[in-house]
Amino acid sequence: MALIDQLIDAAGHWVAGSDPKAPITRPTAWLRKTSGYAAINRIIASAIPFTRRNGFRVEELRPGYVRARITLKGNRNHFGSLYAGAYFLVAEIPGGVLTLFDLGPAYVPILKEMTLRFKQPANSDVTVEFELSREQIERLQAEADRDGKTAFTLEGVMRDDRGEEVATSIAHYRVRKKGHR
Repeated sequence: MALIDQLIDAAGHWVAGSDPKAPITRPTAWLRKTSGYAAINRIIASAIPFTRRNGFRVEELRPGYVRARITLKGNRNHFGSLYAGAYFLVAEIPGGVLTLFDLGPAYVPILKEMTLRFKQPANSDVTVEFELSREQIERLQAEADRDGKTAFTLEGVMRDDRGEEVATSIAHYRVRKKGHR
């Protein structure tokens, strides 16, 4: 079963078990009604256990927007600051989360390339935010529906707990529509 299918399946079981009137087709309402941030993080951790072990979590999710955090605890490097792989994790997973919640389960994200640029060491947890406009989401869906695939780029700024910029990321994704020939 593909990752996106696992996420949707797990979300469906969780929603049905807690609030059958909270459809995943309206993610913001679902999150408000069901303590959804804890649920979405359990779903992500179920599909990608590495995220739980590394303290990754989605803190805010709404149409076209996601904010995620990675903890310093368990992710320190030999200097005591945040390990480079943790930056990658917090910058990569949100692209899949946005695709799932903004496009739906019929669209599968694939990371094609990512660049990280380190500004200064992070000696605390790190957060990152990503946004796609309504127009971008509509374009992605229309292209994927028409051509079976589309592409998008997410650029993020990673900040420490003081709000200081510690790194930037540029991630290039391809999205495939399931069942399209």
